Amino acid sequence: MKSTRRTLMVAGALAGVCALGLSMTAGSASAADKIVIHFSHVVAPDTPKGKAADKFKELAEKYTNGRVEVQVFPNSQLYKDKEELEALQLGAVEMLAPSLAKFGPLGIKQFEAFDLPFLFPDYDTLHKVTQGPVGKEMLGLLESKGIEGLAYWDNGFKIMSANSPLHKPDDFLGLKMRIQSSKVLEAEMNALGAVPLVMAFSEVYQGLQTGVVDGTENPPSNMYTQKMHEVQKYATLSNHGYLGYAVIVNKKFWDGLPDDVRGELDKAMKEATDYGNGIAKEENDKALAAMKAAGTTEFSELTPDERKAWVKALTPVRAQMADRIGADTIKKIEDAVGTN
Repeated sequence: MKSTRRTLMVAGALAGVCALGLSMTAGSASAADKIVIHFSHVVAPDTPKGKAADKFKELAEKYTNGRVEVQVFPNSQLYKDKEELEALQLGAVEMLAPSLAKFGPLGIKQFEAFDLPFLFPDYDTLHKVTQGPVGKEMLGLLESKGIEGLAYWDNGFKIMSANSPLHKPDDFLGLKMRIQSSKVLEAEMNALGAVPLVMAFSEVYQGLQTGVVDGTENPPSNMYTQKMHEVQKYATLSNHGYLGYAVIVNKKFWDGLPDDVRGELDKAMKEATDYGNGIAKEENDKALAAMKAAGTTEFSELTPDERKAWVKALTPVRAQMADRIGADTIKKIEDAVGTN
């Protein structure tokens, strides 16, 4: 019954898109037709993902000499996080860039490895996976769900925020912490003694403002562009976990494109990926500086002893999630990043 309701909801959303006058283009469109790609995402345009999406639009239209038009819809204008994957599978939208945790409900739980705390110490280590054979193999798992995986886009490393200081694991006891839908993140918060609550990204500001949740975790760019710093008194620069995205497209649509067009879109995607990943750290650093300047949130670093306590509390999550994610997947990633 729930699945039927979701399908009707997405179908209704598709009708709304058409009512707005947005032309949907079938995958079998002839080369003479303009091909329209609706690219939906849930974050602000001035985030690493938002800027990379706009760069892809610019390059795709340039390289195809206008044969392709990319319409970008940021800030959950078309779909919230829980709706967008089903919309893509139904053909209601052609392209998304969901966070990697979103594929678990589709039965592809291997991507949840990216949510494991303290697995990736920095971008260079992370890129050994996302830009290597392990990452490519994982994108291939999406094909059975009617999805083509095109690229990985970085956002950044997450910080914890709340309305009380977060220095020790015990500081999380009883706090209602917003998470995106992920069993790994649920286990992470449970390990800290917090109460994990799944909430759509577009609803987090209001949830924090009204006290429905006490805190959350996000890279600085998401925290700043969604104005969460206005409703969070404290934040800890823990860099405990990574938030990234997979750029995906409806496989039937993608396979139906003329070969020459698809080749130019591949080129545009590669360059947009290099651009977005290249600015991710810079954008997060700028966002952090802007929040510090605003003065509404007190930011703190973990001391070496505090970091050891966080690592001790959170590292067991890796073993707890091995059966769900796949011990072989975790080992491949550990081997790639050199933690074994």
